Amino acid sequence: MLAAPSDNVVAVAGSRPGSQLATVPQSFQTPVPGGRQRTSSLESPIMLLTGHQSAIYTMKFNPAGTVIASGSHDKDIFLWYVHGDCKNFMVLRGHKNAILDLQWTTDGTQLISASPDKTLRAWDAETGKQVKKMAEHSSFVNSCCPSRRGPPLVVSGSDDGTAKLWDLRMRGAIQTFPDKYQITAVGFSDTADKLFTGGLDNDVKVWDLRRNEVTMTLQGHGDMITGMQLSPEGSYLLTNGMDCMLRIWDMRPYAPQNRCVKIFTGHQHNFEKNLLKCSWSPDGSKVTAGSADRMVYIWDTTSRRILYKLPGHNGSVNETVFHPTEPIIGSCGGDKQIYLGEL
Repeated sequence: MLAAPSDNVVAVAGSRPGSQLATVPQSFQTPVPGGRQRTSSLESPIMLLTGHQSAIYTMKFNPAGTVIASGSHDKDIFLWYVHGDCKNFMVLRGHKNAILDLQWTTDGTQLISASPDKTLRAWDAETGKQVKKMAEHSSFVNSCCPSRRGPPLVVSGSDDGTAKLWDLRMRGAIQTFPDKYQITAVGFSDTADKLFTGGLDNDVKVWDLRRNEVTMTLQGHGDMITGMQLSPEGSYLLTNGMDCMLRIWDMRPYAPQNRCVKIFTGHQHNFEKNLLKCSWSPDGSKVTAGSADRMVYIWDTTSRRILYKLPGHNGSVNETVFHPTEPIIGSCGGDKQIYLGEL
């Protein structure tokens, strides 16, 4: 169901205390008062988007970088413009419970959402109409991920201990991958011939779609896996765990036995046990993750150094994402707020 944007949705331009700016491409360098160079086409170096009635668990830029989708405990999915005053122009309603994960399809025409109401849903991004409801899980659906290429496939992970594979053109799940424990994070390999699942047992499992079995188990996390994302070029998998570690795994076929090539620390998980997500910058040079200490963390993948630790949120930061083409970081949190910040 489509709803008109609520009247109390506002975007506020401001500046984050202690935030830093990095050097930038010539094309964005417009002088600003105080002599700082602007690096993006945002209206202000920091934009604050408010309007959700409850904690925001997930947010994603569309592939074109023009729209943000955000999903909240209030059961609503908001669509916002990235530019101008970041207006909320559409609300997608239909889920009976919180939105735990949101993903755009590669072509940007559809949104996939996962919810504790035991369903996944696909939405038309243009009209806001629900185009598909996938209701075969028997418990919370924690995570979803569309394939990057090939047929329109989606994988979902649930507290019912299964990952399910869906083809958006067909009724019902086309494959089920049973595990012993709740699955809290899922992903696809670049060519969509393998699935990745992570969950309560701290392991990342690699499933071969043709053989329908686990072909590899990546061990190293000391607590539940809360988020994962494949690198832009498809060779590395980034995972976040409640052990307060972010790990990069080499997923190339002939990589050495110990596939964990990088570990990043600094961010926090706490008693809230939120599924804090993680993501890559478009060029793979940086990674970012949510944190319970209300900070947005950004690391350099080569040096493993923390490049930025950005304040502003008044609650757990649940997801942080890079803009697909500009030096902008988006973050959403338990404080019902979304920040867009220029790096």
